[in-house]
Amino acid sequence: MTTPADTTSTTSTATPSTPLRIGLLGTGPWARNTQAPALAAHPGVELSGVWGRRAEAAEALATAHGTRAYTGEAGIDALLEASDAVAFALPPDIQAPLAVRAAEAGCHILMDKPVATTVEGARAVAEAAEKAGVASVVFCTLRFAPETSAWIAEQTALGGWFTARAQWLGSLYAEGSASEYADSPWRREKGGLWDVGPHALSVLIPVLGEVEHLTAARGPADTTHLILRHTSGASSTVTLGLSAPPAAAGMDIEVRGEHGVAGVPGWDGAAAAFRGAVDALSEAVRTGVPHACDARFGLRLTELLAEAESQAAR
Repeated sequence: MTTPADTTSTTSTATPSTPLRIGLLGTGPWARNTQAPALAAHPGVELSGVWGRRAEAAEALATAHGTRAYTGEAGIDALLEASDAVAFALPPDIQAPLAVRAAEAGCHILMDKPVATTVEGARAVAEAAEKAGVASVVFCTLRFAPETSAWIAEQTALGGWFTARAQWLGSLYAEGSASEYADSPWRREKGGLWDVGPHALSVLIPVLGEVEHLTAARGPADTTHLILRHTSGASSTVTLGLSAPPAAAGMDIEVRGEHGVAGVPGWDGAAAAFRGAVDALSEAVRTGVPHACDARFGLRLTELLAEAESQAAR
């Protein structure tokens, strides 16, 4: 049985500059393909710098987007000093302690999912953000892509859902895959449960309600199956994995209830969704009102994924 995390939030008290100065920590494929271009092109943002563990990678990405490169421990502190907020494109268990450090330095935080792969790590982030009074957003793609975020809001307002089904199967580790994301050690270790599980849960929870009971079982390769009971009385099933044959890969989420059947629409890529996450962070900073997909929600996702991982291992 799972129990909801404390939902108490603290509003942001920091006053940002205009435009919002956002630094980027990370230089991998996700940073190169999504975060850095979106931040550099955003009209309300100044990309205040790029930090990387490898100086040459940080320099290359910073130069490509007309900003300054930082590296090393001192570089982290310098980037935080030069920023109102920081975005993360780092493995979760590297991200989490750096997010705590950023919050303690007074920076708002825009994190990738999952926040961490341990409950302790995710709780430290949520508590640090609340104590510091900084805004936080966790980038679960479907919560911020314009098409899917509108669909989630519509289904949440409609209500009356009886059950739901979510499948998110990638072929990242299928034979012949050439994806640069397959080189990510944490994805290979933790699998689809932790990589795409946050996306599915971030849709189901607002539409069907908090998860009050979870059952998990392993499938082929890294596939994990979940059965969830929600506080609304609805139930849902979720299938997650990164090792499906290419012909079997794909994503689909649908809800069924008294109004019929509704399926999640397609969306226009990760870059547009990330712009939406930047907008959400900016709004939370401006208003002091926490976003629903904040560090506290990121903690809840981690609690659920950790329980599922434990059950599946048994």
